Amino acid sequence: MSCFDGRGGFDSSADSSVSFLSHVDCSAIDELDPSLADGHVLIYSREVPCELRLEDGSGGPPKDVGRLEPIRVKILLLGDEQQPQHVRVEVTSENDLFLNYTHALNEELFRQMQESQKLMIEFGDYPNVLVKMLNSCIKEPHSFLAVFIMRMNGRARLDFIQSMEYKFIELLSLDFLQSTEEFTRRDMTFRYNALKSKLALLQARLHDVGCLLKLKSPSLLLHLQKAAQQQAQRRQQQALASASASGGGRSGAGGPATSSRFR
Repeated sequence: MSCFDGRGGFDSSADSSVSFLSHVDCSAIDELDPSLADGHVLIYSREVPCELRLEDGSGGPPKDVGRLEPIRVKILLLGDEQQPQHVRVEVTSENDLFLNYTHALNEELFRQMQESQKLMIEFGDYPNVLVKMLNSCIKEPHSFLAVFIMRMNGRARLDFIQSMEYKFIELLSLDFLQSTEEFTRRDMTFRYNALKSKLALLQARLHDVGCLLKLKSPSLLLHLQKAAQQQAQRRQQQALASASASGGGRSGAGGPATSSRFR
């Protein structure tokens, strides 16, 4: 929101004073990530739309229909970025805190993967290829799909699928193992504490901005406070309306949205 002086001009001093709201340094918090404990460096961390499927343990293929939800994907490297010694991919979900899987490869294991899938890339290119595929799933969800298939034995597989005009092409497949109970517990603790700490930082920064606005532009602060109250009231009304609609439709065929784009 722009600030204007009494003559209708732009109040650059007020704008520059509040611009620091968007600059909150959370690096000290992120350094406590248990994923970095063994020397790995985080090069990628984004939420990627992913179709989740579950094998029933009968040995047959997974169900064609899965639920589509955002999954946090982290890529970590050990060693030089151009010539890594080890690549690790971690998959977690905010909707299911116990969903925690790891894909780990050194160059020798990559050679086996390269041979079985007839890959034309080298181990040094592998992290960048993963980044490009994940970003494609985010930017072009109608053309690129990530399918995460979980098995009852703790194993899982992430398939990258490209949707062509009349067919689906599997581009790459990654094998995952369910993370250990100890690592999952530490990761959950870190994520909770990191969120709480970042929220405290933002609240402190917001308080500083409020004090600054009260000093420099009390009328703008009053306007923002009223707007925030109105927005909170609208959200409360929407939540009540949504809860009422959900209660009235419970007898219907509810359930999460599904996706069946890949068969």
